[in-house]
Amino acid sequence: MQAKGNVAQFGAMNAPTRIVEVLLPLALAIPYSYRVPEGMTIAEGDYVRVPLGTRELDGVVWSLAGQAPKSGKMRDVLARHDLPPMPGLHRQFIDWVANYYLEPKGGVLRLAIRAPGVFAAAPERVAFRLSGSVPEKLTAQRQRVVDLLADGPPLSAAEIKLIAGVGASVVKGLEAAGVIEPVTLPGLKSFSLPDAACEGFALSPEQAAAAKILREKAALAASSVCLLDGVTGSGKTEVYFEAMAAALARGAQVLLLLPEIALTSGFLSRVEERFGVAAAGWHSDMRPRERERVWRGVADGSARIVVGARSALFLPWANPGLIVVDEEHESAFKQEEGVNYHARDMAVVYGALGKFAVVLSSATPSLESLVNADRGRFVHVRLADRHGRAELPEIQLIDMRLEKLQNGQWLSDGLTQAVADTLAKGEQALLFLNRRGYAPLTLCRTCGHRLHCPHCAAALVEHRFRRVLMCHHCGHQEGVPEACPGCGDESSLVPCGPGIERLAEEAKTRFAGARIALLSSDLMRGQALRETLSGVAQGQYDLILGTQLVAKGHHFPNLTLAGVVDADLALESGDPRAGERTWAMLAQVSGRAGRGQKPGRALIQSYVPDHPIFQALAKGDREQFLAHEKHMREAAGLPPFGRLAAVIVSGANASETDRFARQLAAAAPLTTDAQLMGPAPAPIQIVRGRHRWRFLVKTARGVDIQAYLRAWLGPVQPKGSLRVDIDVDPYSFL
Repeated sequence: MQAKGNVAQFGAMNAPTRIVEVLLPLALAIPYSYRVPEGMTIAEGDYVRVPLGTRELDGVVWSLAGQAPKSGKMRDVLARHDLPPMPGLHRQFIDWVANYYLEPKGGVLRLAIRAPGVFAAAPERVAFRLSGSVPEKLTAQRQRVVDLLADGPPLSAAEIKLIAGVGASVVKGLEAAGVIEPVTLPGLKSFSLPDAACEGFALSPEQAAAAKILREKAALAASSVCLLDGVTGSGKTEVYFEAMAAALARGAQVLLLLPEIALTSGFLSRVEERFGVAAAGWHSDMRPRERERVWRGVADGSARIVVGARSALFLPWANPGLIVVDEEHESAFKQEEGVNYHARDMAVVYGALGKFAVVLSSATPSLESLVNADRGRFVHVRLADRHGRAELPEIQLIDMRLEKLQNGQWLSDGLTQAVADTLAKGEQALLFLNRRGYAPLTLCRTCGHRLHCPHCAAALVEHRFRRVLMCHHCGHQEGVPEACPGCGDESSLVPCGPGIERLAEEAKTRFAGARIALLSSDLMRGQALRETLSGVAQGQYDLILGTQLVAKGHHFPNLTLAGVVDADLALESGDPRAGERTWAMLAQVSGRAGRGQKPGRALIQSYVPDHPIFQALAKGDREQFLAHEKHMREAAGLPPFGRLAAVIVSGANASETDRFARQLAAAAPLTTDAQLMGPAPAPIQIVRGRHRWRFLVKTARGVDIQAYLRAWLGPVQPKGSLRVDIDVDPYSFL
């Protein structure tokens, strides 16, 4: 709440007209001016309700120094919400994000107030407590209620019925008899204070040395970034928990960012075990009332620990003191729609603006973070050994060019035998295939017709377990046709290539009797996913089949074999980070094996086993791979040694979009500081019925790429269905 104490108040001013600037959560570049009614006290950061056209909207007072519009027409602020003001630091952060990503400020503000119900009156609930009047005789059921309330806090009627095992008539009868009385309590459960002094885990000497560095940084009210670079299973979580304890000890709030919602519940349990209280969670699957509770808790400072997905960064933090970005290399931290921010990078910015520590943690750090460590911008903290007696798995390559697989088979003899041997020993095995669904393509063997999405230039993916064909770009779904739409031939449609569901069919045949867990975001979410992950950790499954969902952060102590079915998939891309992503994914998957007391190994199937990435993996030589990757990227002037921005032109009409893209190219500023590539058809030229053309802007690292983009695209006013989207520091090249 550091901005609250020194903001100017309007209560004592005598100016006849008081004007404030209010930013609204719309695609607006600037705030709007509103008049403050007599008697209303308003401060910067206050949440207010204002009229806009025929609507009423909630926004934030961005400035007290408002100017009357030239038209002279101005409307009044309708109400001020009884909420802690948005701190000056958070408003500064929103301004920074909008400026960097060339987004309207209002669009970024929308990320910070996306919690239904927070602007309504705080909810309340009715609970019951003992009144002090107890009759001489009570039935057994009534006595249970009295005993329950005597030993604890007030409870709602539903809670009393559930815990005491009584009916509604018992509660009503006790209230009528005056034995219990109603009290009004806040409708949202409060947050308990974590115990920063709670004893942590036993650390190895290497972990203790790393934790000391992180604790020292987190204890200071000064900006710093530590890259916690530790091999899989080295205990990075326990180390950065020490940094969290140091930040909590000085009364600050802590944010732990995770790349996947699926990881959130497991980390919530680990945080509770470490700090003695349940942390607040934040992700898209939360119920509206819980979102409201967490938002309010962050805004008033009572939610001291939040574990969440990337959007948690935009909660209105009252007193941020540490941000931990776990699996910092993950591309999931990059938002691909709306405001195209990267949560890892913006966490670093937030820490610099707010003068607090940021910890980036990964077993396979991004090249951006490693180069920042090389340049001395980040403190590089290493963990070279696995915790306890666990050792890194041995990695072996399987040359698929030498394998003679039958039709419909995807597992080599070597990998099949390794899985069978592992299961025979009572240990768990993992088969990894980073492709959802049953098959990536369905075609007609009579006429060659391919089943395509009607809205995108992409093949429909068969999801046999759900009996649908799905587009993974727009979400379109349809049933599997009985006859070919092209030639009408029946029984001629065949699936091509393996997806995780097709691999499951083969696994059930090859490993009869094995208890198989299939982990894919298409098939499991929420509670079902959490229960399955817990079952895997507890040994309820023998064989785990999964997509990238299983590659991150999971600890399965009895898993000793990891098999990668098609390691070449990630290389089939024009993405300049393809090599880095392949390395990270395979290293993470391999690292799931041997994390307990038993040694592990990983087998990687590839048709190009001589590729430098696979050779470096097999040798365990990360430095060889990194040196090769750095050299290629630096020679090409690609990030992190240069800068990129993508400009995507789209429209409903193909020729109109083509013509507009070429006009845009002709209007680009001529300069030697920026190289403009395009326009060219996007790799996926049609998405959701919109035709797409793509530009790439490349500059040296020190060039202000945003200034170039503003000079070029600022005057552009697309008409009709045409749209121009800008992605600074792109991660997707589709």
